[in-house]
Amino acid sequence: MKFLQNIFEKQEHHFKKGGKFEKLYPLFEAQETILFSMAHGTPRAPHVRDSLDTKRFMSIVILALMPALFFGAYNTGLQNALAAGESTEHVGQLFISGLITILPIIIVSYAAGGFWEVLFAVVRKHEINEGFLVTGLLFPLILPASMPLWQVAVGISFGVVIGKEVFGGTGMNILNPALTGRAFLYFSYPVQISGNKVWTTIDGFSGATPLGTAASTEIGGNAIDVLNQAGVTLSDLFYGFVPGSIGETSTLAILIGAVLLLITGVGSWRVMLSVAVGAILTSVGLNAVASEQLPGILTLSWQHQLTMGGLMFGAVFMATDPVTAARTNIGKYIYGFMIGVLTILIRLWNPAYPEGAMLAILFMNAFAPLIDHYVVEANIKRRLRRVQV
Repeated sequence: MKFLQNIFEKQEHHFKKGGKFEKLYPLFEAQETILFSMAHGTPRAPHVRDSLDTKRFMSIVILALMPALFFGAYNTGLQNALAAGESTEHVGQLFISGLITILPIIIVSYAAGGFWEVLFAVVRKHEINEGFLVTGLLFPLILPASMPLWQVAVGISFGVVIGKEVFGGTGMNILNPALTGRAFLYFSYPVQISGNKVWTTIDGFSGATPLGTAASTEIGGNAIDVLNQAGVTLSDLFYGFVPGSIGETSTLAILIGAVLLLITGVGSWRVMLSVAVGAILTSVGLNAVASEQLPGILTLSWQHQLTMGGLMFGAVFMATDPVTAARTNIGKYIYGFMIGVLTILIRLWNPAYPEGAMLAILFMNAFAPLIDHYVVEANIKRRLRRVQV
């Protein structure tokens, strides 16, 4: 790679201030950052010595997403084969078929979102941040495989521009850009992102997600019995052999990614744990009050709640976003716990929207700064009382 680095060094002066390609410096710097380890550090204090720079941080998140991505490709091929009545014996063939289906979505996400990242970097004359490498992959994984490509482009554009750049760019946004884009698509084009006909690319096939099936439980009925009658077992939910968004179906694949995030210190265990605790306690509490006069979906066990929909994916990859999550330790517990609680409440009490993780995380993104504020204020008051004593 030395010869390539020499080429970059010889051309660098053309892109720096006063050079003929000065306006394109963000593009030059982005390529150099991706290919090489940067030799320069922070120009002024404070200085922190740490091997985990932004590039490594984002690279670890992308690696953690690989199990969900690879299984998502396989499951997309599997669901299409089941819908078409074809053989499901050849795992490799199903994986390739699914990969061919979802790869254009990923490419469009990176291309459209990358365009806005570069445009804002050039206009504002700052470096292109590596954070979009994660956003560009997260966004396709929370979409159905049948999503029209033009809507993918519109959604990621909205997420990057409105969800991040209008606040000042990476590190300044209060909402998760990927979820912001998905929320925009959900409320603007609900037919293409919800219902029973969007989870395969087979025209005319209708098949509900497990959450959609559970939501159809009649008042006083048992949601678990309804799932069993539909052929959806807890094992299927855990491994991910069910219809759903590309990267959200397999709890096992998501947990593998979570282990990598926790080992490397990239993901917050406080947020992940508190999301799960909030969801479990809310589910158990609603199970206790379920009756013949209340919606049957209240009978769903906490095991089903954790393995259905986007709750686990959101808890591991979305709620732990260091920019939009709470930053104090106590604040992380409160923030995560409320995401778990709100997800279950939205799922069970809003028949028009059986999936609640997206709205719960975005809602708590908005409250994260307020949570941190009151946690810090409480710490200050506690210390003042100690001084007075």
